[in-house]
Amino acid sequence: MSPIVPLQFAPPRGPAPACTTAEGDLWFSDRPADVETAKALCQQCRLRAGCLAGALQRREAAGVWGGQLFVEGVVVARKRGPGRPRKERPLAAVPCAGAPPAG
Repeated sequence: MSPIVPLQFAPPRGPAPACTTAEGDLWFSDRPADVETAKALCQQCRLRAGCLAGALQRREAAGVWGGQLFVEGVVVARKRGPGRPRKERPLAAVPCAGAPPAG
């Protein structure tokens, strides 16, 4: 009978993932600039594809996972800042050349 030999795992190659070394709130921030920073940090990560696949499988509700932003379980391109969206300003009424005056 062979002796039991404990498994030995090779140390991870490359730098540690940014999500393990950067401030944790960055990945779940309400500030659009922070979210873009988190997404950029993910781009060079060796675990990005697996992280994204896992987040999709788990249906993560929020945060940056695998370089993508999840909001309410859906991947979205950009995070909108807190508060109400801006109202569109109506264009100033400019009379057209040759148009009869209003009145």
